[in-house]
Amino acid sequence: MPSDSPAPTAPATTSYRALFRNREFAGLYAGFTLTVAASTVSGFALGTMVDQQTHSPFLTAVSMYGATFATVFGALTLMSVADGRRPRRTLVALQGMSLLGVAAQAVPGLPLAARFALLLGLGFFQSLGTGTRMGLLAEVVPVSAYALARSLMNITSGGMAVLGYALGAVLLRYLSPQGVFVVAAILTGLGLAVVATTVREHSIRLTRRPGLRQTWTTNAELFSRPGRRALLVNLWVPNGLIVGCEALFISYDPAHAGILLAAGSAGMLLGDLTVGRLLTAERRHRCAYSLRLLLAVPYLLFAIDPPVLVAVAAVFLAGAGFAATLPLQEQLLALTPDPVRGQVQGVESAGRMTWQGLGAAIAGGVAQHLAAGTTIAAMAAVSVAVTVASRPFLVGDRGPGSQHGGTSREPHPSNG
Repeated sequence: MPSDSPAPTAPATTSYRALFRNREFAGLYAGFTLTVAASTVSGFALGTMVDQQTHSPFLTAVSMYGATFATVFGALTLMSVADGRRPRRTLVALQGMSLLGVAAQAVPGLPLAARFALLLGLGFFQSLGTGTRMGLLAEVVPVSAYALARSLMNITSGGMAVLGYALGAVLLRYLSPQGVFVVAAILTGLGLAVVATTVREHSIRLTRRPGLRQTWTTNAELFSRPGRRALLVNLWVPNGLIVGCEALFISYDPAHAGILLAAGSAGMLLGDLTVGRLLTAERRHRCAYSLRLLLAVPYLLFAIDPPVLVAVAAVFLAGAGFAATLPLQEQLLALTPDPVRGQVQGVESAGRMTWQGLGAAIAGGVAQHLAAGTTIAAMAAVSVAVTVASRPFLVGDRGPGSQHGGTSREPHPSNG
């Protein structure tokens, strides 16, 4: 992989249908789909339960996205297991741990403190599982198909969130939150079974033993260059602040929270479908900055407490801006050597999820003192500011081969 190529420029040479003819990709995809659905359903149930018991915007927001806080511990400690000699076995074991955690949420009468502790444990195992899954993804599909495969994963995340929030809202009309947790556990178990029966073992990985030292060595290399740091800032911070906006929907408008959440996820689905399937790599990278602005600007309308239909339209439009993640992920992959791509993608995902948790916590904390609509607009304004301020330092923000701040040609991180 050439070290001076900040982003792939070749067009995709495959299609969604061709991807699904790959049995291993189909298994990874199905397992991921079921896992996202389970996470969305259980998160909505827990958020509703906490809101009913505490009436606290802060605790409600944290309960919906609290698992993301623990992902940073996975990134800092054991993320190198994503590049171990037996990644399939690792992924199956980690999904088994997630199954136990989701099932434990279904225990009646469990104190909220115990539920939050379970969230942290789930976040830790899920972060390692994401790194392992994305490392396997980069191995089971050809390089030319990676962007398409990753966009399909992003589309699925948005689509299953739409269905998951809708399903969660419907289930809560007929089941207790504990019953919804049981449904989530069943979905998680099905995802585990699919991965176990379809994905084979891969061994083109690190020769060194995964562990704390290996994780720190690779992470130090990852953060050693300003261009990569700017990439990670743009993958993490604007995204996380906008998730903080979404975490306030229940507090902002309990009666329409499900619709608002579904609208954001639907916009994400449309954006990822358009950017991943219809645009070339060059066009994706040229649109990345505009998409990052689109992610936040519509939320500024919440400062004036817009009518419900206007709010839903704004959230849908902003959701399309999440597609900015795809060209940035492509760029990061192009700067990553093969032996550590699982860990690097795991760190990227863990950091993004951690910032989502931070965004939810910050938004919830501010909403304790300000109106929810005002807080949403303020979070969006900060997201815009971060996007604009960091642009001069970002590698290839205006397309492959462009230079910003002298950082467009960076060597790969070492193999550790």
